[in-house]
Amino acid sequence: MRAAITAARQADVSGDIPIGAVVFDPDGKVLASACNAREALGDPTAHAEILALRAAAAAFGDGWRLAGCTLAVTVEPCTMCAGALVLARIERVIFGAWEPKTGAVGSLWDVVRDRRLTHRPEVVGGVLEAECAELLEAFFASRR
Repeated sequence: MRAAITAARQADVSGDIPIGAVVFDPDGKVLASACNAREALGDPTAHAEILALRAAAAAFGDGWRLAGCTLAVTVEPCTMCAGALVLARIERVIFGAWEPKTGAVGSLWDVVRDRRLTHRPEVVGGVLEAECAELLEAFFASRR
């Protein structure tokens, strides 16, 4: 999670919401790291998770499949990101702050544990929750 927090801090440079994501291979080696880049890229899909999954898939060597890999992200993934990590076959998702307004890994929805899906990753939420939440609180406080 500390690596994801470090990645999140890079988003503030471009005015993006400070969310960071890191994908680890099955042995714990970092495959990819990214921060939100919607503002920087002018791309509504440029969430930290999506960018990290794309880069990890290119580095992992099994096409688009990230079987056995772990995604760590500072905030509970949204519906788009939750769907992407399921489709990428991520083994486990670890996140920091809960997101009651848009979270799709247990808060508002629970996309990743829907029994109708063929792949359901393990989920660990609330890791370094206060530190991850503080990134968001500071970002939004500076804009009010």
